[in-house]
Amino acid sequence: MVVFWVMSAIGLLVVAPLVVVLASYVIRPALECARYADDILEHGVSITAAVEPVPALVTTRELTATVTENAVAYVGALRRLAAGS
Repeated sequence: MVVFWVMSAIGLLVVAPLVVVLASYVIRPALECARYADDILEHGVSITAAVEPVPALVTTRELTATVTENAVAYVGALRRLAAGS
């Protein structure tokens, strides 16, 4: 029975505090990782909102090509008119 009380005392005075200290070494970085993950989520949503109009650039590129073709044709017509005068 004495051995039981000695082992219980060792468990409470040595092992329990050691478990608490080692758990704090694990819990603190885990909480920090959770804060980083929340920060990444917040800024990731902001980036998503910022790049939302990017698909419209394809339309802009196509319209720019059309305008360029029409401008070249217009300048060519003006040159022909100027050469004919």
